[in-house]
Amino acid sequence: MNFDFSPEQELLRDQARSFLTANCGAGLARKMLDGDDAAGDGLYKQMAELGWLGTAVPEEYGGFAAGGLELCVLAEELGRSLAPGPIATATYLAIPLLLLAGSEAQKRKYLPALVQGELTVTIAVNEGPRNATPKNVATLAKDGLITGVKYPVADGARADLALVLSSDAGGSFHLVALSDPGVVREAIPAQDFGRPQAKVTFTNAAAEPLGTPGDGWSLLAQIYDHAAVLYAFEQMGGAHVALDQACDYARDRFAFGRAIGSYQGLKHKLADMYVAATLAKANCYYAAWALSTKSTGAVELPLAAATARVSATKAYDLCASENIQIHGGMGCTWEVDCHLYYRRARSLAVNIGSNLIWEEKLVCALEAREAA
Repeated sequence: MNFDFSPEQELLRDQARSFLTANCGAGLARKMLDGDDAAGDGLYKQMAELGWLGTAVPEEYGGFAAGGLELCVLAEELGRSLAPGPIATATYLAIPLLLLAGSEAQKRKYLPALVQGELTVTIAVNEGPRNATPKNVATLAKDGLITGVKYPVADGARADLALVLSSDAGGSFHLVALSDPGVVREAIPAQDFGRPQAKVTFTNAAAEPLGTPGDGWSLLAQIYDHAAVLYAFEQMGGAHVALDQACDYARDRFAFGRAIGSYQGLKHKLADMYVAATLAKANCYYAAWALSTKSTGAVELPLAAATARVSATKAYDLCASENIQIHGGMGCTWEVDCHLYYRRARSLAVNIGSNLIWEEKLVCALEAREAA
């Protein structure tokens, strides 16, 4: 079995890395951290022109029908470059949900505009950090109107369209235009300024049903498995950059007449980082296979997604935090780039559920496989 990427996928990687190196990275992250929210505004449209938003969208809706493996390649490069903006929310969560649950009319109405970058989309599920179960969802939809509060909502302050989960009929999704008079948006503090969050209040806002009433939580579970694989690739990409930064500094920094990387204490740290990042990569490749294989892989996806998510979260957290420690006193300063990757690691660790939630999903998936 070949788990490597094809030559065409490697060409996509080269194109993505070249573009993101030239346009993203620490320089752009620092601008956004310093309050320049508009610094990355043109990137989303440029990514759309490169075809990234339509990577896994069928051709009849304006996409390229490439598939999950190409999305994994892009996700890894987005993680390496600290790419900002709504592309992750759109391609990992919202567009797949629209493809999975949307009617033919909804797909033809929204997907071409999303693929071309003319419309930005987000997904609104939570009502506070701890609201992760159906009984805690208080957002209600009735007679084509929706009322409730959602936070945190990724890119919610600037998105045009939201896919909103409500508690009616046991959990249902709705399409809501965020320009509706019944929608109030408020930016809330985010640890990672490249991935802003918002609090969105709906008061009798016009809502268009998405999917079958009562299927909301089932749809969310499927989409989260899909997104977990892509977020894991993004985390894996960031972890390898943090590892490279630590290795470079350990080779270049001298103390007492020798490179600090030659000291046993630092060797142990670097070895632990390498093992964690390599294990995450192996699990990500397994998850990429499950995501892209519609027959046997679909059965394996819940287990593969949870495995990749748990290992990638731990690897990124370890590599980003140890990178700061290896840089010593400099690592804690604003001028060094270590904290930029640490911020992203902390942000990605909780955006579709904490590691405790995914560890529980991993155990349940293992139990289900044993039972089968």
